[in-house]
Parts: sequence; C-alpha cells; structure tokens
Amino acid sequence: MSDFGHLMIPQYLDTKQLEAFVAVISIGSMTGAAKALGKSQPVVTRLIQELEQELGFLLLHRNGPRIAPTAQGTDFYVQAELFLGGLRTISERARNIASTQARPIEIASIPAIAASIVPQALGRLSADLFPNQVHLQSIASENVVQAVVSRTADVGIASLPVDNSGVEVHWIGEVPCVAIISASDELAKRSVLTPHDLSTRRLIASANPYRLRMRINQAMQEHGIVPQGIIDSNATYVSMSLARAGLGIAVVESATIFGLPITGVSVIPLSFHIPFSWGVITALGRPQPPTVMSLINAIEQSAADMPGFLKQSMG
Repeated sequence: MSDFGHLMIPQYLDTKQLEAFVAVISIGSMTGAAKALGKSQPVVTRLIQELEQELGFLLLHRNGPRIAPTAQGTDFYVQAELFLGGLRTISERARNIASTQARPIEIASIPAIAASIVPQALGRLSADLFPNQVHLQSIASENVVQAVVSRTADVGIASLPVDNSGVEVHWIGEVPCVAIISASDELAKRSVLTPHDLSTRRLIASANPYRLRMRINQAMQEHGIVPQGIIDSNATYVSMSLARAGLGIAVVESATIFGLPITGVSVIPLSFHIPFSWGVITALGRPQPPTVMSLINAIEQSAADMPGFLKQSMG
C-alpha cells in the first residue's frame, strides 16, 4: 500500500522534478545525479519526493545510500525520458529558428532498422538535402509511434502492427526471419533448418508477445515445433550473442544482420516462412519537407537491397 493515499495527479508535472528522477535512474545514485545536474543532493532528494507526492506512488526503493526503481518507477521512467527528449528537441528547434539555421531531422526507429537501413539511407541523400543535424533514436516500436504522434520525430519506423489514427503509413516492408546458431554447432553447416532441427535446441527469440514473437509462436504451433527451452531477448544483437555462446538457436529478423558484421555464428534460412514487417510513418496531416520525403524514398531504396525484401505500397 502507498503512504500517499488517493491523490489527484496534476495536469502538468514540474520538469525539474522529472529531470531529477531521470538523472537518478540513469546514473544510479542521488549523489551522481546531483553532480550531473549541478544541484545539492538534498535538493535532488526533495524534488523526487515532491514528484512522488504529486504522482501518488513511490518511484524509488530506498535502502540507505542504495536506490532502485519500483515497478511503477520503471514504467514512469520510460515516459519521463521520452517527454524530456521531446523538450530537448523543441528547445533545439527554437534555437535553430532564432539563428535561421536549417532545422535538424528527427528519426525514431526500431533498433533493427536503425542499425541497418537508416545509415545507408542517410548515405543516399544528396549534399543539398542532407540536414546540418540528424537525431536518430533507436527505441521500441510503441515509443516510435508516440514520438511521431507527438511530432518530436519527423520520420518513424515501427514494426507491425501499427494501428494509430494519428500516423500516416507510407509503405510497409518485409524480410524473412532466419536462424542464428553458433559456428561450432553441428547444425551450423546445414543449408536450411527445419522444424525438427529447432525442436532439438533451445529457442532464443524476441520477448514482445504482440509483434515478431507472435509470428514466431504461430509458426511453432503450425509446424509442431517444441524447443528444448526458451530464452527471451529484447534485441536481435542480444539474441545473436546468446546463440554465439551456444545457448540455442536464435530466430531473428534478417534486417539487423544486413547492417552489422557477423562473426562466430552461422546464418541459416528456415524451411518455413516467418515474416518480419515494419512501416515507415509520419504524423497524419503534416506536410513533409523535401528532406523528409527524400529520406523516406532513400529508406525504401536501401531496404530493397536486402535479400528477400518485399514492399507493400499504401493507398
């Protein structure tokens, strides 16, 4: 039970309180956060206590000098960090307007595309269209959509499903999933892996049950795959590292592999199809400048170079 009782959360929260909380979680201590913010430790402590009072729930577990976020604090941190990032973007754009500089372009993308297609797409932009500054956020799909809707991102790339009335989906791309296995595994020399092969090893797969993992689970059920165990992972490069250590077969999207060097593992096609799909999105009803439209086209051109890429046009 919380000691705060039933409080009315204010319509607007104090940004200084949010900054103090985000700094404490990011750095891991009140002392370090105070130093980073140029404030005294009692001031930082007071700001977070006031924030907790306004929210009506504890953000931190306190055990002497040791602190850790509560479950609610962890959830709140994601939103607070996203909000403060948006404020930083607004401030920078205001400075650019004041100095008549070309404003930066803001890109929010899921990690798979941020590490593979986006860098190549930026490389395709002509010098006259390349902005003075580029901000590239590699974040979860849900946060990509939020960033685009709140207009703190000009272009978003989110894994499917994307179902939000505040965004326009320009096109949808798809690549097949592949298997990643340690180069020392006896299956590493196979030209393709079958459902039976996956049933002989531990499965390493995306943890999010509403996106790629949902398709993996559907394929497992359809093909009768019963792995020897499961390791959930929140990122493809983590899944690849787990597979490299010989902990199982990772079933991952092939987009990340397109952009990163691969060592110590074998990349093997599956004998059955598991699609990984993403959408390129912008805010609905917002006219897009030439730089943004050129980037969207460049993302498509770079994606087309990936093996097995399929594009679905919208409208």
